[in-house]
Amino acid sequence: MVEYGYGHWDVVILNIMLFSLFLLFIPFRRKVAYPQKSIYLAFITALFAEMYGFPLTIYILTAYFGYSNPLTHEAGHLLYPEQGMMSPFHILSNFMILGGIILIIAGWRKIHNAGGKLVTEGVYRHIRHPQYLGLLLLASGLLIQWTTLLTALMWPVLIYLYVRLAKREEKEMEEKFGEAYLEYKRGVPMFIPFPKIHVTAFSDRLKGE
Repeated sequence: MVEYGYGHWDVVILNIMLFSLFLLFIPFRRKVAYPQKSIYLAFITALFAEMYGFPLTIYILTAYFGYSNPLTHEAGHLLYPEQGMMSPFHILSNFMILGGIILIIAGWRKIHNAGGKLVTEGVYRHIRHPQYLGLLLLASGLLIQWTTLLTALMWPVLIYLYVRLAKREEKEMEEKFGEAYLEYKRGVPMFIPFPKIHVTAFSDRLKGE
């Protein structure tokens, strides 16, 4: 299978190690809880194991559902052939991965230099949890590039866990910073940076109903 781009377990291990180090050295507003970190690494492991190790998803679909793809490395995922190198899917996924990395690093720089103070500047002026959004964008981009049964099932679990983690973190921030954080929370969205004028207009419309 090596000639088809699989069986490269050294590449699998290298990528898993790089992502593990990345998660280990990126500081967050609170220590990332064990379930979130372990599920994220499990997602990365499953993705690269099927990308370069063994195409489990394709074998399962072939054995039980008569699914057939050409025996090439590029055909080893569920979005083939829509996911070619120049397809809109692939281009979008590259932007998502790059955007996720930028958000994680931008959040890291602010947290690293904050000295325990409330961070409301830089990327935190636009969203309250840029690093968690960055992690989810990164995972989503990778999922689009190499969609498998395991990663497709784990992806919504990742979203649920990180949204729950963000809400748990916000309760701690409210206890620590009080009204200052509540004021910040009222003016800045959690994940999606909607224009503030649109949010205000929507809120006023609801009050008028």
